[in-house]
Amino acid sequence: MEIFLDSADLGEIKECIEFIDGITTNPSLIAKAGFKNKYKDLIGEICSTVKGPVSVEVVAHTHTDMIKEGLALKKIADNIVIKLPLTYEGLIACKELSTKYNIKVNVTLCFSSGQALLAAKAGAYLISPFVGRLDDISHNGLSLIKDICTIYSSYVFNTKVLVASVRSPTHVIEAAKLGAQAITIASKILMQMIAHPLTDSGLATFEKDWNN
Repeated sequence: MEIFLDSADLGEIKECIEFIDGITTNPSLIAKAGFKNKYKDLIGEICSTVKGPVSVEVVAHTHTDMIKEGLALKKIADNIVIKLPLTYEGLIACKELSTKYNIKVNVTLCFSSGQALLAAKAGAYLISPFVGRLDDISHNGLSLIKDICTIYSSYVFNTKVLVASVRSPTHVIEAAKLGAQAITIASKILMQMIAHPLTDSGLATFEKDWNN
């Protein structure tokens, strides 16, 4: 499973660089990083720091403007993946960017297996189903991951399932067990995956015995 960091914070990215395969960003993360008016500069720095794919989301609403914005963003760096919303306009833009321009597209804000099927048929490189937000409204987010993985494995789709809106390390492990190819997580979740109280207590015991 590929692990992406959901962040636009360069310091955070550099801290986690050894453990990640790529980056996902969105307008909220860019604004939080304080680069809203210079986000192309920030994206350029992120792309030069991370060798893997960097998903950058458009803010346009029509497919014509999405395509135009996507083409402009792609000029920043070769490892950019254009992130589009799972809307009617977004799917049209996805098909054109992926087929006509051979640009990798991450279709985001997916909340149903039907949406995921259409995104795959539109040529999406990544589909981003949001498990946490579904859990928040009393739906089982991981059941969506299971359904999408089942559908994709039944047909010749090259679209990777990128699990998003992750709330805990449990989401990561369960998604991996279901066969999702990738997941994007906050640095907090990554650090929770690394830490374990038994590791800490075991290390403390080893050091105490050695010193004695």
